[in-house]
Amino acid sequence: MTDTPTPPAADLHHTILTIDTHIDIPWPDRNDFATGAPSRRVDLPRMRAGGLGAACLVAYVGQGACDAAGHAAASDRALAMLRVIADTGQIPGVRVCDTVEGVRAAHAAGDIVIIPAVENGYTIGENLSLIAAFRKLGARYMTLTHNGHNRLADSARPMQHLQDPESIHGGLSALGRDAVAEMNRLGMLVDVSHTARSTMMQAVELSRAPVFASHSCVRALCDHPRNLDDTQLDALKACGGVIHITAMDAFLRPRDVRDTRAVTVADFVDHIDYAVQRIGIEHVGISSDFDGGGGIRGWANAAESGNLTAELLRRGYDRDQIAALWGENFLRIMKQAEEVADTIA
Repeated sequence: MTDTPTPPAADLHHTILTIDTHIDIPWPDRNDFATGAPSRRVDLPRMRAGGLGAACLVAYVGQGACDAAGHAAASDRALAMLRVIADTGQIPGVRVCDTVEGVRAAHAAGDIVIIPAVENGYTIGENLSLIAAFRKLGARYMTLTHNGHNRLADSARPMQHLQDPESIHGGLSALGRDAVAEMNRLGMLVDVSHTARSTMMQAVELSRAPVFASHSCVRALCDHPRNLDDTQLDALKACGGVIHITAMDAFLRPRDVRDTRAVTVADFVDHIDYAVQRIGIEHVGISSDFDGGGGIRGWANAAESGNLTAELLRRGYDRDQIAALWGENFLRIMKQAEEVADTIA
Protein backbone atom coordinates (compact mmCIF):
# COMPACT_ATOMS: atom_id res chain seq x y z
CA MET A 1 0.00 0.00 0.00
CA THR A 2 1.06 3.59 -0.57
CA ASP A 3 1.23 6.21 2.20
CA THR A 4 -0.82 8.64 0.10
CA PRO A 5 -4.54 8.59 0.92
CA THR A 6 -6.56 6.96 -1.85
CA PRO A 7 -9.44 9.10 -3.19
CA PRO A 8 -13.01 7.80 -3.35
CA ALA A 9 -13.65 5.19 -6.04
CA ALA A 10 -15.37 7.48 -8.55
CA ASP A 11 -12.61 10.08 -8.34
CA LEU A 12 -9.86 7.47 -8.51
CA HIS A 13 -11.46 5.75 -11.50
CA HIS A 14 -11.35 8.92 -13.56
CA THR A 15 -7.71 9.69 -12.75
CA ILE A 16 -6.22 6.46 -14.13
CA LEU A 17 -5.89 5.09 -17.64
CA THR A 18 -8.46 2.31 -17.88
CA ILE A 19 -8.03 -0.17 -20.74
CA ASP A 20 -10.44 -3.00 -21.53
CA THR A 21 -8.27 -5.40 -23.52
CA HIS A 22 -10.92 -7.42 -25.33
CA ILE A 23 -14.13 -6.11 -26.89
CA ASP A 24 -15.74 -7.58 -30.00
CA ILE A 25 -17.34 -5.29 -32.55
CA PRO A 26 -20.82 -6.05 -33.89
CA TRP A 27 -20.81 -7.36 -37.46
CA PRO A 28 -21.98 -6.40 -39.99
CA ASP A 29 -21.08 -2.89 -38.90
CA ARG A 30 -24.03 -0.56 -38.25
CA ASN A 31 -22.02 2.66 -38.01
CA ASP A 32 -23.39 3.31 -34.51
CA PHE A 33 -20.25 3.33 -32.35
CA ALA A 34 -20.28 7.13 -32.09
CA THR A 35 -23.98 7.47 -31.39
CA GLY A 36 -24.55 4.34 -29.34
CA ALA A 37 -27.21 1.67 -29.69
CA PRO A 38 -29.30 -0.38 -27.23
CA SER A 39 -27.87 -3.57 -28.67
CA ARG A 40 -24.26 -2.60 -27.90
CA ARG A 41 -22.47 -3.04 -24.60
CA VAL A 42 -19.58 -0.82 -25.70
CA ASP A 43 -19.82 2.38 -27.69
CA LEU A 44 -18.54 5.92 -27.32
CA PRO A 45 -21.35 7.19 -25.06
CA ARG A 46 -20.99 4.20 -22.72
CA MET A 47 -17.20 4.49 -22.61
CA ARG A 48 -17.46 8.15 -21.65
CA ALA A 49 -20.18 7.49 -19.08
CA GLY A 50 -18.12 4.72 -17.50
CA GLY A 51 -14.77 6.48 -17.53
CA LEU A 52 -13.29 3.80 -19.80
CA GLY A 53 -10.29 5.47 -21.38
CA ALA A 54 -9.24 2.85 -23.91
CA ALA A 55 -10.51 -0.29 -25.57
CA CYS A 56 -8.98 -3.04 -27.66
CA LEU A 57 -11.59 -3.45 -30.38
CA VAL A 58 -11.26 -6.88 -31.90
CA ALA A 59 -11.83 -8.19 -35.40
CA TYR A 60 -13.30 -11.55 -34.41
CA VAL A 61 -13.88 -14.34 -36.92
CA GLY A 62 -15.34 -17.65 -35.78
CA GLN A 63 -13.76 -20.92 -36.80
CA GLY A 64 -14.85 -22.46 -40.08
CA ALA A 65 -13.54 -24.97 -42.56
CA CYS A 66 -9.77 -25.02 -42.99
CA ASP A 67 -9.88 -24.91 -46.76
CA ALA A 68 -9.16 -22.26 -49.39
CA ALA A 69 -12.70 -20.87 -49.42
CA GLY A 70 -12.96 -20.77 -45.64
CA HIS A 71 -9.59 -19.08 -45.26
CA ALA A 72 -10.36 -16.50 -47.96
CA ALA A 73 -13.67 -15.56 -46.35
CA ALA A 74 -12.07 -15.31 -42.90
CA SER A 75 -9.24 -13.11 -44.16
CA ASP A 76 -11.60 -10.81 -46.05
CA ARG A 77 -13.80 -10.38 -43.00
CA ALA A 78 -10.89 -9.68 -40.65
CA LEU A 79 -9.48 -7.04 -42.99
CA ALA A 80 -12.90 -5.42 -43.40
CA MET A 81 -13.41 -5.35 -39.63
CA LEU A 82 -9.99 -3.81 -39.03
CA ARG A 83 -10.83 -1.06 -41.52
CA VAL A 84 -14.04 -0.32 -39.61
CA ILE A 85 -12.08 -0.19 -36.35
CA ALA A 86 -9.55 2.16 -37.96
CA ASP A 87 -12.41 4.41 -39.08
CA THR A 88 -13.37 5.10 -35.46
CA GLY A 89 -10.37 7.44 -35.48
CA GLN A 90 -12.39 9.83 -37.65
CA ILE A 91 -14.82 10.45 -34.77
CA PRO A 92 -14.05 13.65 -32.84
CA GLY A 93 -12.50 12.81 -29.51
CA VAL A 94 -11.45 9.30 -30.55
CA ARG A 95 -7.94 8.30 -31.53
CA VAL A 96 -6.81 4.94 -32.91
CA CYS A 97 -3.37 4.11 -31.52
CA ASP A 98 -0.95 1.29 -32.18
CA THR A 99 1.97 2.32 -29.93
CA VAL A 100 2.29 2.89 -26.21
CA GLU A 101 3.53 6.41 -26.86
CA GLY A 102 0.45 7.10 -28.95
CA VAL A 103 -1.89 5.70 -26.30
CA ARG A 104 -0.39 7.88 -23.58
CA ALA A 105 -0.43 11.01 -25.73
CA ALA A 106 -4.06 10.49 -26.74
CA HIS A 107 -5.14 9.85 -23.16
CA ALA A 108 -3.29 12.93 -21.95
CA ALA A 109 -5.17 14.96 -24.56
CA GLY A 110 -8.49 13.66 -23.26
CA ASP A 111 -9.25 11.42 -26.23
CA ILE A 112 -10.82 7.97 -26.07
CA VAL A 113 -8.23 5.45 -27.29
CA ILE A 114 -8.95 2.53 -29.61
CA ILE A 115 -6.35 -0.22 -30.02
CA PRO A 116 -7.12 -2.68 -32.86
CA ALA A 117 -6.64 -6.44 -32.51
CA VAL A 118 -7.56 -9.72 -34.23
CA GLU A 119 -9.18 -12.78 -32.68
CA ASN A 120 -8.44 -16.14 -34.29
CA GLY A 121 -5.37 -17.08 -36.30
CA TYR A 122 -7.79 -18.80 -38.68
CA THR A 123 -7.99 -15.36 -40.29
CA ILE A 124 -4.57 -15.79 -41.89
CA GLY A 125 -5.25 -19.28 -43.21
CA GLU A 126 -1.81 -20.43 -44.32
CA ASN A 127 -0.66 -16.98 -45.47
CA LEU A 128 1.82 -15.46 -43.01
CA SER A 129 1.95 -12.20 -45.01
CA LEU A 130 -1.53 -11.37 -43.69
CA ILE A 131 -0.04 -10.79 -40.25
CA ALA A 132 1.81 -7.79 -41.67
CA ALA A 133 -1.41 -6.64 -43.36
CA PHE A 134 -3.19 -6.77 -40.00
CA ARG A 135 -0.35 -4.91 -38.32
CA LYS A 136 -0.46 -2.22 -41.02
CA LEU A 137 -4.11 -1.65 -40.09
CA GLY A 138 -3.07 -1.12 -36.48
CA ALA A 139 -3.53 -4.56 -34.92
CA ARG A 140 -1.43 -5.01 -31.78
CA TYR A 141 -2.31 -8.58 -30.95
CA MET A 142 -3.73 -11.71 -32.50
CA THR A 143 -5.44 -14.53 -30.61
CA LEU A 144 -3.93 -17.72 -32.00
CA THR A 145 -7.18 -19.72 -32.02
CA HIS A 146 -10.84 -19.47 -31.19
CA ASN A 147 -13.11 -22.46 -30.53
CA GLY A 148 -11.81 -25.10 -32.93
CA HIS A 149 -8.37 -25.98 -34.23
CA ASN A 150 -6.85 -24.04 -37.11
CA ARG A 151 -3.71 -24.30 -39.23
CA LEU A 152 -1.64 -22.50 -36.58
CA ALA A 153 -2.52 -24.31 -33.40
CA ASP A 154 -4.76 -26.48 -31.30
CA SER A 155 -7.66 -24.87 -29.46
CA ALA A 156 -8.79 -25.42 -25.87
CA ARG A 157 -12.17 -26.37 -27.29
CA PRO A 158 -12.18 -28.81 -30.23
CA MET A 159 -15.42 -28.42 -32.16
CA GLN A 160 -17.47 -31.53 -32.91
CA HIS A 161 -19.31 -29.88 -35.80
CA LEU A 162 -15.93 -29.27 -37.44
CA GLN A 163 -14.92 -32.90 -36.84
CA ASP A 164 -12.04 -31.77 -34.64
CA PRO A 165 -10.02 -34.51 -32.94
CA GLU A 166 -8.71 -33.77 -29.45
CA SER A 167 -5.48 -32.48 -31.02
CA ILE A 168 -4.14 -31.93 -34.51
CA HIS A 169 -0.72 -30.37 -33.97
CA GLY A 170 0.16 -31.24 -30.40
CA GLY A 171 0.10 -27.50 -29.69
CA LEU A 172 1.61 -25.15 -32.26
CA SER A 173 2.08 -26.32 -35.83
CA ALA A 174 5.23 -25.46 -37.78
CA LEU A 175 3.21 -22.66 -39.39
CA GLY A 176 2.09 -21.52 -35.95
CA ARG A 177 5.68 -21.32 -34.77
CA ASP A 178 6.50 -19.18 -37.79
CA ALA A 179 3.47 -17.01 -37.00
CA VAL A 180 4.72 -16.39 -33.46
CA ALA A 181 8.12 -15.36 -34.87
CA GLU A 182 6.44 -13.05 -37.39
CA MET A 183 4.32 -11.46 -34.67
CA ASN A 184 7.46 -10.87 -32.62
CA ARG A 185 9.07 -9.24 -35.65
CA LEU A 186 6.13 -6.91 -36.12
CA GLY A 187 5.56 -6.04 -32.47
CA MET A 188 2.24 -7.88 -32.22
CA LEU A 189 1.48 -9.59 -28.92
CA VAL A 190 0.72 -13.30 -28.98
CA ASP A 191 -2.67 -13.89 -27.32
CA VAL A 192 -3.15 -17.37 -25.86
CA SER A 193 -6.78 -17.08 -24.77
CA HIS A 194 -8.77 -19.90 -26.41
CA THR A 195 -5.66 -22.01 -27.06
CA ALA A 196 -5.02 -25.52 -25.86
CA ARG A 197 -2.76 -25.81 -22.84
CA SER A 198 -0.05 -27.31 -25.08
CA THR A 199 -0.31 -24.38 -27.48
CA MET A 200 -0.11 -21.86 -24.67
CA MET A 201 2.93 -23.44 -23.02
CA GLN A 202 4.78 -23.74 -26.33
CA ALA A 203 4.01 -20.11 -27.21
CA VAL A 204 5.46 -19.01 -23.88
CA GLU A 205 8.67 -20.91 -24.60
CA LEU A 206 8.95 -19.70 -28.19
CA SER A 207 7.97 -16.04 -28.08
CA ARG A 208 10.69 -13.46 -27.57
CA ALA A 209 8.13 -10.99 -26.19
CA PRO A 210 5.74 -11.66 -23.32
CA VAL A 211 2.60 -13.54 -24.29
CA PHE A 212 -0.71 -12.77 -22.67
CA ALA A 213 -4.26 -14.02 -22.29
CA SER A 214 -6.52 -11.17 -23.37
CA HIS A 215 -9.71 -12.68 -21.93
CA SER A 216 -9.40 -15.69 -19.64
CA CYS A 217 -10.05 -16.60 -16.01
CA VAL A 218 -8.60 -18.86 -13.31
CA ARG A 219 -9.20 -22.60 -13.56
CA ALA A 220 -8.72 -23.19 -9.84
CA LEU A 221 -11.89 -21.18 -9.21
CA CYS A 222 -13.88 -22.38 -12.24
CA ASP A 223 -12.93 -25.59 -14.02
CA HIS A 224 -13.56 -24.51 -17.59
CA PRO A 225 -11.28 -25.48 -20.53
CA ARG A 226 -10.94 -21.81 -21.45
CA ASN A 227 -9.39 -20.95 -18.09
CA LEU A 228 -5.73 -21.13 -17.09
CA ASP A 229 -4.47 -23.55 -14.46
CA ASP A 230 -1.80 -22.72 -11.89
CA THR A 231 1.04 -24.03 -14.04
CA GLN A 232 -0.10 -21.85 -16.93
CA LEU A 233 -0.32 -18.85 -14.63
CA ASP A 234 3.21 -19.53 -13.45
CA ALA A 235 4.37 -19.76 -17.07
CA LEU A 236 2.82 -16.36 -17.81
CA LYS A 237 4.70 -14.90 -14.89
CA ALA A 238 7.96 -16.47 -16.06
CA CYS A 239 7.67 -14.89 -19.51
CA GLY A 240 6.58 -11.50 -18.15
CA GLY A 241 3.04 -11.91 -19.47
CA VAL A 242 -0.39 -10.97 -18.16
CA ILE A 243 -3.72 -12.73 -17.68
CA HIS A 244 -6.68 -10.44 -18.23
CA ILE A 245 -9.60 -11.67 -16.15
CA THR A 246 -12.78 -11.39 -18.20
CA ALA A 247 -16.46 -10.78 -17.47
CA MET A 248 -17.79 -14.05 -18.89
CA ASP A 249 -20.03 -15.66 -16.30
CA ALA A 250 -19.29 -19.23 -17.42
CA PHE A 251 -15.57 -18.65 -16.85
CA LEU A 252 -16.07 -17.05 -13.43
CA ARG A 253 -18.33 -19.52 -11.65
CA PRO A 254 -19.36 -23.15 -12.34
CA ARG A 255 -22.85 -23.96 -13.53
CA ASP A 256 -24.16 -25.03 -10.13
CA VAL A 257 -23.44 -21.53 -8.82
CA ARG A 258 -24.80 -19.82 -11.92
CA ASP A 259 -28.00 -21.82 -11.64
CA THR A 260 -28.68 -20.31 -8.22
CA ARG A 261 -27.56 -16.70 -8.59
CA ALA A 262 -26.17 -14.10 -10.94
CA VAL A 263 -22.41 -13.79 -11.35
CA THR A 264 -21.23 -10.44 -10.00
CA VAL A 265 -18.33 -8.01 -9.91
CA ALA A 266 -17.33 -9.60 -6.60
CA ASP A 267 -16.90 -12.95 -8.39
CA PHE A 268 -14.77 -11.21 -11.00
CA VAL A 269 -12.48 -9.71 -8.38
CA ASP A 270 -12.17 -13.10 -6.68
CA HIS A 271 -10.32 -14.22 -9.82
CA ILE A 272 -8.15 -11.11 -9.73
CA ASP A 273 -7.34 -11.81 -6.07
CA TYR A 274 -6.35 -15.40 -6.81
CA ALA A 275 -4.13 -14.49 -9.75
CA VAL A 276 -2.49 -11.61 -7.85
CA GLN A 277 -1.71 -13.89 -4.92
CA ARG A 278 -0.37 -16.59 -7.22
CA ILE A 279 1.78 -14.62 -9.69
CA GLY A 280 1.86 -10.99 -8.57
CA ILE A 281 -0.15 -7.94 -9.47
CA GLU A 282 2.12 -7.01 -12.38
CA HIS A 283 0.87 -10.08 -14.25
CA VAL A 284 -2.89 -9.48 -13.95
CA GLY A 285 -5.24 -7.28 -15.98
CA ILE A 286 -8.87 -6.65 -16.87
CA SER A 287 -11.09 -7.32 -19.87
CA SER A 288 -14.81 -7.67 -20.49
CA ASP A 289 -15.39 -9.62 -23.73
CA PHE A 290 -18.33 -7.25 -24.17
CA ASP A 291 -20.28 -7.71 -27.39
CA GLY A 292 -18.76 -11.18 -27.54
CA GLY A 293 -20.75 -12.73 -24.73
CA GLY A 294 -19.28 -10.90 -21.74
CA GLY A 295 -21.33 -9.11 -19.11
CA ILE A 296 -22.07 -9.74 -15.42
CA ARG A 297 -24.16 -8.10 -12.73
CA GLY A 298 -22.50 -4.81 -11.89
CA TRP A 299 -20.44 -4.73 -15.09
CA ALA A 300 -23.01 -5.33 -17.80
CA ASN A 301 -21.64 -2.68 -20.17
CA ALA A 302 -18.88 -0.10 -20.40
CA ALA A 303 -20.93 2.52 -18.56
CA GLU A 304 -20.62 0.43 -15.38
CA SER A 305 -16.82 0.16 -15.46
CA GLY A 306 -16.44 2.24 -12.31
CA ASN A 307 -18.09 -0.52 -10.26
CA LEU A 308 -15.03 -2.67 -10.80
CA THR A 309 -12.74 0.03 -9.45
CA ALA A 310 -15.03 0.43 -6.44
CA GLU A 311 -14.83 -3.29 -5.65
CA LEU A 312 -11.04 -3.30 -6.02
CA LEU A 313 -10.82 -0.34 -3.67
CA ARG A 314 -13.12 -2.07 -1.19
CA ARG A 315 -10.79 -5.09 -1.22
CA GLY A 316 -7.83 -2.91 -0.24
CA TYR A 317 -6.08 -2.32 -3.55
CA ASP A 318 -4.49 1.13 -3.73
CA ARG A 319 -4.35 3.59 -6.61
CA ASP A 320 -1.14 2.28 -8.17
CA GLN A 321 -2.31 -1.31 -7.94
CA ILE A 322 -5.67 -0.50 -9.52
CA ALA A 323 -3.92 1.45 -12.28
CA ALA A 324 -1.67 -1.55 -12.93
CA LEU A 325 -4.65 -3.88 -13.24
CA TRP A 326 -6.66 -1.50 -15.42
CA GLY A 327 -3.99 -0.74 -17.99
CA GLU A 328 -0.41 -0.25 -16.93
CA ASN A 329 0.43 -3.95 -17.06
CA PHE A 330 -0.93 -4.19 -20.59
CA LEU A 331 1.01 -1.11 -21.69
CA ARG A 332 4.16 -2.65 -20.25
CA ILE A 333 3.92 -5.77 -22.39
CA MET A 334 2.90 -3.70 -25.42
CA LYS A 335 6.09 -1.70 -24.94
CA GLN A 336 8.16 -4.83 -24.52
CA ALA A 337 6.76 -6.18 -27.78
CA GLU A 338 7.75 -2.93 -29.49
CA GLU A 339 11.27 -3.23 -28.10
CA VAL A 340 11.59 -6.83 -29.26
CA ALA A 341 10.47 -5.80 -32.74
CA ASP A 342 13.13 -3.08 -32.78
CA THR A 343 15.86 -5.61 -32.01
CA ILE A 344 14.69 -7.90 -34.79
CA ALA A 345 14.42 -5.11 -37.35
